[in-house]
Formats: sequence, C-alpha cells, structure tokens
Amino acid sequence: MERKNAWKKYTEEEKAAVFAYGDEYRQFISDCKTERECVTELKKRAIAAGFQDMEAVIAKGITLRAGDRVFADNKGKSFAMYIIGQKPMEEGMNILGAHIDSPRLDLKQNPLYEDTDLAYLDTHYYGGVKKYQWVTLPLAMHGVVAKKDGSIVEISIGEDAEDPVLYITDLLIHLSGKQLQKKAAEVIEGEMLDILIGSRPLAELPDDSKKDAVKQNVLKILNEKYGIEEEDFLSAELEIVPAGKARDCGLDRSMVIGYGQDDRVCAFTSLFAMLETENPERTSCCILVDKEEIGSVGATGMHSRFFEDYVAELMALTEDGNPLKVRRALRNSYMLSSDVSAAFDPLYADAFEKKNTAYFGRGLVFTGSRGKNNSNDANAEYIAKVRQVLDNNEVGFQTAEMGRVDLGGGGTIAYIMANYGMNVIDSGVAVLSMHAPY
Repeated sequence: MERKNAWKKYTEEEKAAVFAYGDEYRQFISDCKTERECVTELKKRAIAAGFQDMEAVIAKGITLRAGDRVFADNKGKSFAMYIIGQKPMEEGMNILGAHIDSPRLDLKQNPLYEDTDLAYLDTHYYGGVKKYQWVTLPLAMHGVVAKKDGSIVEISIGEDAEDPVLYITDLLIHLSGKQLQKKAAEVIEGEMLDILIGSRPLAELPDDSKKDAVKQNVLKILNEKYGIEEEDFLSAELEIVPAGKARDCGLDRSMVIGYGQDDRVCAFTSLFAMLETENPERTSCCILVDKEEIGSVGATGMHSRFFEDYVAELMALTEDGNPLKVRRALRNSYMLSSDVSAAFDPLYADAFEKKNTAYFGRGLVFTGSRGKNNSNDANAEYIAKVRQVLDNNEVGFQTAEMGRVDLGGGGTIAYIMANYGMNVIDSGVAVLSMHAPY
C-alpha cells in the first residue's frame, strides 16, 4: 500500500503555507536547544494564546469551565497544556505527547581542568550518540548555574555571531593509523569528548600559582561575565550542543537540517495543534516532557507522577477530585505519542524493509520496532479510529517499523501512558541521521 508524496498534491497556496510554517519551525529549534529553553518558549506562547498558569488558578480557587485554557510548568523542564472540553473529563481526554530533551554532552560535576597549557571541560554524553560525530564541530554551551544564594545564572555561549565557540579535537589523519583500525564505537571514547575551552594563561599570577594559569584565566573570564566561581559547577546544568541555527536543506529547500529535531519537531507541531484548538468536545491535553532519551526517569520525566497529579488537580477545578474519576479520565483517554521515526535512506537501504518503512513527504508516521520491545502495541480498534479521523480530514499518513526486525530499536513515552489503560499509538515525523548533531 504505497502512500503518495504530499508534495505532488499541494497547491501553490499550500506550498507557501508549508514553507512559512517551516520558517517558524526552524526558528523554534534554533532558539530552543535545551529542555529549559523549550519550556520558556512554550510558556511564552501559551500565555499569549490565553492559557493561565494552573498554580495561580489553584491558589485563587477558580472553577474552570468548558473552553478555559491552563498550563502546568514542571520545574522548568517539562510542560503540559489543557483546554477544558464540553464533556466531563471522566469520559476521557484527547492527548498529544512528545519529549523536548535531545542527545547532547553534559558537563561533569568537576569539569574544568588544565593539561599542558590547554584548558578543558570534562563531559558525559546524554542519550544515545555516535561519539565520533561530535568531534571537530563548532559547539555551544547552554544552561543554568544555580548559586548558593538562590540566584540563577543563565548561560549561552557560542550562538551569537561574535561569540567564541567550543570544540572537541580529533587526532590528525597523519598520525591516526592505529585509531583508524578501531571499531566505530571505539574510535572516539567517551572520556575523549572533552571540550577545548582555552589556551591563554593568566599573566598576573604569582610564581607559585602559575601551574594552572590557563584554567585560572578561564575562571577569571567566567567570573567577570557571569559572576560564577569554580565551585558553582557543582550546582550547574550546562549542556554542550552544536552551535548555529537550523537551515533549509537541499536546493529545493524541501528539508530542514538542525540540532534537536528528535523530538522537538513533534513538540512544535503538538504545540501548534493546541494553540489552534478551540472549544473541544473532549478535554484536550498536550504534554511535553524531559528525560525521554535516558529512559523517562526523574521528576521531569514521563515516569514521574507530574501528569497524573495535574489531571487530578484539573478535575478538582472542574468537577471534583474523586480519585476514581481521575482513573476513569485516564483510562478513557486517547493519545498520540509523538516521536520521530527513521526515514528510508537509500545509502543504507539494507537497514530497512521497504514495504514497512517511513519515507520523506508521505505524511505522519505510525511506528513499531524490534520484538515490539517497550511498545504500547496499539489495538486494531484504536488504529481504525485514527485512520478514520485522518482520512476524513485528508491527512496523509504512513505506517512503518524502525528498520528491519532484528536491527530496529528505540523507545518512546507511549508505553508509560499505556499503563493507565488508555489507547495510545506511536506517531511522528520521519528524519534522517537520527541522534546525529545535525
């Protein structure tokens, strides 16, 4: 059942709308390279669209009614939006879900050191990465430093045109004979992903302190610009990501190349779906979470009770907070769990099975993977319901598996939500070079 390429059916007016939407998307992923930056932008857009902060609603004891819009911010790293429906929440919600964290490098707790007149930052990779892809690229540092006095310092280095960038070195080709004999997974080892951050020593040091003069100069720069000291790294969340903006790709500008499209492409589209929804019959919900790339753990991951707790709060503000009704609301819900899928790549055709593979331009992808591991395994009745909605609204879609049966793998947040007994299906956008810096 071959699906048609959507480009072939677009009118000129529709193509113009596609490119305008793409321009806004490129700006979004250029500006939002961390989960914190995503939540900041999501909250700004939600407030502009009339959403109220649920904490303020709770504090004021406001009763929510059909059409009201609220959002919940979980520690600045995950975010949920709700539009109250005309039907009781007990009958279930329509839910969109995606994640806003992406593979990257994180600084260790004690990252800064000097070796032979060069200063480095020690890192630990976050999520699944091919380590060799991260060397010899211009890199940027994003994040926050929390100081003991309670103040928060926001850091962004490497994005402005006049900013310096950071860098990970690689062994020159002339001396890499032994290195090139290694397996790809070992060519660059995790402990070799240290960030080169300086080479100029601080001159005005006494003789007995000149051993780490380059490191001391870096600390001086950080203190002058951000007011932070070396010990402040202990309470910092600093992420190393590719520097620069997302760009159109291809002479026909039909693609986008950028960092973090897994899974911010689904977060962006889910956000717009919520912003454009008005007076739904069933309560609409969009949840955008952290930590998916490392198992959805922690207080801001999908395994936390954040979502469930705020559904209970929401029901207490609309009807009553009866725990049984909360369970019914969750059990009766429908969800699209949105995460990217692997697009067919002709250069690596033997990794795919063509009849059950996602292709560029052929619409939203519904996905499964090897052994159905970590799968929600949506039932046939729900898939039929989704098909009907999409076909009735002339929305292109395709079904796929994540590569050949014995090769494919990867998880989403879908199976966690399915634990509530709701109907969930994995869906998303097809991408090439998933988890690569670009």
